[in-house]
Amino acid sequence: MTVLLPRAGGGTYAYEPRTEPRTEPRTEPRTEPLAVTEDAPLTSRTVFSAAHVVADPYADTSLDAPAAVDWDATLAFRRHLWSHGLGVAEAMDTAQRGMGLDWPVAAELIKRSAAEAATVGGKIACGVGTDQLTAGSLSDVRAAYEAQLAIVEDAGAQAILMASRALAATAIGPEDYLQVYGHLLRQATEPVILHWLGPMFDPALKGYWGSSDLDIATETFLEVIAAHPDKVDGIKVSLLDAGREVALRRRLPKGVRCYTGDDFHYPQLIEGDEHGFSHALLGIFNPLGPLAAQAVRTLDTGDSARFRELLDPTVELSRHLFAPPTRFYKTGVVLLAWLAGHQRHFSMVGGLQSARSLPHLARAYELADGLGLFPDPALAERRIKALLDVYGVDQ
Repeated sequence: MTVLLPRAGGGTYAYEPRTEPRTEPRTEPRTEPLAVTEDAPLTSRTVFSAAHVVADPYADTSLDAPAAVDWDATLAFRRHLWSHGLGVAEAMDTAQRGMGLDWPVAAELIKRSAAEAATVGGKIACGVGTDQLTAGSLSDVRAAYEAQLAIVEDAGAQAILMASRALAATAIGPEDYLQVYGHLLRQATEPVILHWLGPMFDPALKGYWGSSDLDIATETFLEVIAAHPDKVDGIKVSLLDAGREVALRRRLPKGVRCYTGDDFHYPQLIEGDEHGFSHALLGIFNPLGPLAAQAVRTLDTGDSARFRELLDPTVELSRHLFAPPTRFYKTGVVLLAWLAGHQRHFSMVGGLQSARSLPHLARAYELADGLGLFPDPALAERRIKALLDVYGVDQ
C-alpha cells in the first residue's frame, strides 16, 4: 500500500509506509508507582519532555473563548511520558501558553498534572509566567509572577520561571530584569529553572534580558544566576544556537544545570564534551518520548556512540517541525500525537491545527514514519489518509 502525499507547490508523490514500528514500546498508561525497571528514572541526564494539551473537539467554543481541554487524554499523555522515565515540563509553550491556553486553564492544568505526578511517581516542573497580564508596571509583573509561582509551589511541582511578554514590554533595561528576577528568586522556596526563550519561539520576547545584543543579554542572565546560585537549579536555553549554549553552560556556577531547549542540536548538546554536557527540556521529546528515553539510557551506560546512532536520525524531523515560523511547531507535535494514537482527533485549542500547511504536515508524517515512531503504523496510515481526504488529496 502507498500513500499519495502532496508536494509543496502542487502535485503528489507516492510514499510507502512502514508496516512495523521501530520498536514496540508499551503504550498503556501506568497508574501504579514507577517500578525500578527499564522505566526507572534516567541517571546520567535529567530529561524533561514539554507536553502538549489535548483539546476537547466537542466543546462549542470559539477562537477568542477560554480553551476547552480534554483532561482525560491530556493526563493520559503525561502518564505515557512518565512511563518511559521522562520528566514532564508542564504548562510551557508546547502546551500553547499564550497561544490558545490562558492562565486560568493553565493553572488548572498545573494542578491536575501535579496531582497525577504525585500519584504515579512522575517528575514534573511547571511554567510560571505573567500571561494573566497584557501590560502593566514592574510591580504588576512581579505580582503576576508571584501569583503563578504560588500556584506551582502549592501544587508540589518545581517551578520554571518563563520569559514574560509583559516584562519584555515594560522593562527599560537590564536593571529591571535584575530587580524582578532577584525578587522572585528570593521568594522561591525551592530552586527553580530559568527559561530563556528566544524570539524565534515568541517574537514578543525580542530584546529579553534588556538587550537585542545576545552577548550583552547573556551577561545580565549570568548576573541573575550568580546573585542567587542556591535558588537556581538550572537554566533552559532555547536560542537554537549550539555554540552559544556551550559557551554559556561553561560559565554557570557549580551545581547549576544547563537544560538544552535547542531542538536543532540536542544530540551533541546532551552528549557533551570534555568540559560538560546539557541536560534536556525539549518539545521534540514529546513525539520522541520512548526513543529519547532509550537513547539516554544507552548514554547512562557510557555508550555515547550508540546514543548518537539513536538520536541523530531524529534531527531532520525536529528541524522540520521547528522550521520558521518556529512558534507553530506545536501543530506538528499534535499531529504526530494523533497519528501515534495518543488522542482521537487532530484539533488544537485556538484552532492552531490550521497553522501549518498540508505539505508540511505530510512531510512530518513521512519523517516520523520513516523513524518508526508510530506504535501502530496502519493506524497512522489510515489517519493521514483521512486528513488528506479532507483536503481533497485523492488516494
